[in-house]
Amino acid sequence: MNEIVGSHDILLVTLDTLRHDVAADLAAAGRTPHLTRHLPGGRWEERHAPGSFTYASHQAIFAGFLPTPAAPGPHPRLFAAAFAGSETTAERTYVYDTPDLVSGLAGAGYHTVCIGGVGFFTKQGALGSVLPDLFQESHWEPEFGVASPTSFESQVACAERVVRELPHERRLFLFVNVAALHQPNWFHLPGATREEGDSRATHAAALEYVDRHIGRLFAAMSSRRRCFAVVCSDHGTAYGDDGYTGHRIGHTSVWTVPYAHFFLDRTPAPAEAGR
Repeated sequence: MNEIVGSHDILLVTLDTLRHDVAADLAAAGRTPHLTRHLPGGRWEERHAPGSFTYASHQAIFAGFLPTPAAPGPHPRLFAAAFAGSETTAERTYVYDTPDLVSGLAGAGYHTVCIGGVGFFTKQGALGSVLPDLFQESHWEPEFGVASPTSFESQVACAERVVRELPHERRLFLFVNVAALHQPNWFHLPGATREEGDSRATHAAALEYVDRHIGRLFAAMSSRRRCFAVVCSDHGTAYGDDGYTGHRIGHTSVWTVPYAHFFLDRTPAPAEAGR
């Protein structure tokens, strides 16, 4: 990471509430082609979430604690605050002297931008401002939220504007919290109704919806220079598993999440490519 920070743009996408089993099944079935083509080996890595709900998990992620590989460790981290005795800080870890990754990257010359999704990013009230306020620039509007059937494409359009308006020489750290997987998601499955509510099937349909638009986000982030991307879930959610529904509980459907990191090679913008 010490070779990447400062030379690459960085993208962090949390697919809020996405279950690992759903993500893995859809990738194997070829139902999420735009995401799967970037996954190492075409498969999601199984990891354990650092928290069981959005606020706790993102506080950990922004402190450098990305989801942990689901195997015995210790596992060296990509990013870490300077902390004596840390067993997961290694030679290749990017270490910063600030309390969180966002301000650490800002100190390294990055313009930090948050495009929020679920309620903890709305900037409506004190609690909804804690996470967005870590960033130099933050965006949220109702069209990005959980109740919008077009939330992700609206977020992508915002990301495209951010990239377009940023001076080329300025490095960018863009964070996107994707709300589409979170309840309610029934409207992403054709034929589903509000009365029937959400299910594992509507959750899967929401991921397919995200996949149809994520290529635009990747293209925008690789239009200026090579980009390092981390795409993961912050936690999963239960749909009747062992009698449980929802999250903020200690169930495997909540703790087991999909994770991937990869490079997006520079893709010239259409006008540039036509020269």
